[in-house]
Amino acid sequence: MHILPDLDALEKRFSIKDGLVVVGVHSAKFSNERDSKRLLSAVQRYNIKHPVVNDKTMSVWRNLGICCWPTLVMLGPTGELLAVFVGEGHRNELILYVDVALTYFKSLNKILQNDIPLQLARHLLPIGNGNLLFPSKLEIVHNEQGESLVIADTGNNRILVMDTVGNVQHVIGGSNPGFRDGDFENAKFNAPQGVCILDTSIYVADNENHAIRKIDLIKGIVTTVAGTGIQGHDYIGGKIGKDQVLSSPWDLAVYKHEHGKNIIPVLLIAMAGTHQIWALFLEDTIWWKNRKYKAGTCVAIVGSGREENRNNTYPYAAGLAQPSGLTVAEEQKIVFFVDSESSAIRSIDLQNGQVSVVCGANRNPADLHDYGDIDGAKYQAKLQHPLGIAWHPKENIVYITDTYNHKIKMIDVTTQYCKTVYGDGKPNEKFSFDEPSGIAISSEKDLLYVADTNHHVVKVIDTKKENITTLPINILTIETDNNYKNVHFFDTIISEKGGKLNILFNVTFAESDLKLNLDAPQKWSVSLSTKSSGWVATENNGELSDPILITFSEGNETHEVRVILDIVACKTTECISKKVLVVYRVHQKPNASNIVTEQKEIIVK
Repeated sequence: MHILPDLDALEKRFSIKDGLVVVGVHSAKFSNERDSKRLLSAVQRYNIKHPVVNDKTMSVWRNLGICCWPTLVMLGPTGELLAVFVGEGHRNELILYVDVALTYFKSLNKILQNDIPLQLARHLLPIGNGNLLFPSKLEIVHNEQGESLVIADTGNNRILVMDTVGNVQHVIGGSNPGFRDGDFENAKFNAPQGVCILDTSIYVADNENHAIRKIDLIKGIVTTVAGTGIQGHDYIGGKIGKDQVLSSPWDLAVYKHEHGKNIIPVLLIAMAGTHQIWALFLEDTIWWKNRKYKAGTCVAIVGSGREENRNNTYPYAAGLAQPSGLTVAEEQKIVFFVDSESSAIRSIDLQNGQVSVVCGANRNPADLHDYGDIDGAKYQAKLQHPLGIAWHPKENIVYITDTYNHKIKMIDVTTQYCKTVYGDGKPNEKFSFDEPSGIAISSEKDLLYVADTNHHVVKVIDTKKENITTLPINILTIETDNNYKNVHFFDTIISEKGGKLNILFNVTFAESDLKLNLDAPQKWSVSLSTKSSGWVATENNGELSDPILITFSEGNETHEVRVILDIVACKTTECISKKVLVVYRVHQKPNASNIVTEQKEIIVK
């Protein structure tokens, strides 16, 4: 993952016509990553623009003698080995070697200026202002009006603030990645991950900008409080704010540090890129062993920087492996964290920095391959690349998203026993997830909010009733109909007493030689108007052959249902992706049917 910025820089410097072709070979560590469907999701999530081969049997790995992730192999035009780079941090050498090699082989007339048509499969994603795209972390906000929900809409490079029924109050950032401070409309993020709340501000781990951002909800302004926008390789830190380089911050949590009679907020950072926990001191602070830090100082506080699963009483002697989620148990003065590459849940004593195991992995600090899906206590429990974590103070338990096992698990921190509570058909078939990576708790309402990342939705679990629903995202649609070459409008009438609306499509083409490609994914995504409170789509995204199912509530207004069709059509010699907007104006009337099925023919130009 951390090699991607170097490859992006290389591909921007040298094009295919220049003679450079980049091919990714995915030799999976985790069993979940061997699934081509999950690999496609990762390619889309990280905006990878070059082809990727799924080496699920590790045959390419063995034949090339690879022994470490990542490894870069540079080949000449006839397949001759030119160079091998092991590990990260070789951007300058890569650019130099490629530049020299291209110059040399061009002098021998061995480089052709041909192009290779490549297209990232973005048309398969639920793109649209009203849809989430690979949501990751989320957090509950408590205020005078009740509870609000903050979502890192990672694939759309934005932060959403909404009430707990999905009515969006603030959209911060936009669909295109960038690194810019300013008001909510003009600010830019790049794949934001962790979010946490302090008073009226939201702090954001702006992952691919390698920065910590602050959203002031009162002033309506986004500012950068740490990081330069460029990935660093500093394992110590100590500089102030924007002078301090960071490396892939993944999650955040606020710890209220007590020193004497003073309570001082400290921002804890899961620094996945350096395998450490850092702190951003928001005020002048006296920390462990009476170390003094000025306000704005950003510094490593736990972890040697070596990627390992080493617990230790000395914080800098401990080894972490891509920490990716944080949650603070304030009353216990402990931060629990998910150590994703060791597939373990671990803890830090916030009074002295001692790092301990909670569950998962094993005692060997060098073994980062002991993963699985087993309930049990401490080392008997097995997880697979967990990412999300949340503390339930009333129950003295931790909830985690066991991401690559597609489950939600619960840990009793007293007994260290970990068990599956939701997912993979438990407690029933409705509980299904695809790489969930974030979780938040409303302890007052006994609700869990889960970022179901590859399904592009947030799901709500009622822990008492044991039912699950998809949170509708009601956001003002800013896309205009002029953005689409194919727009279709339909009207339909349904009962004012509520009921169900089913929508199906028959797609044909104006050009007779165009046909649907039955081997390619044909997708739809649906969004509802902001005033459609009580209207819920069973799924926000689906296959063209699947019906769109909408449950509607009692009322007598006209509502708008917008459907985007992402389809692939082929001629004899080429395939073309088409995007179609279908708008249903739904009128609620007396004496109308409460179950309506609309099956329309869509002629695509």
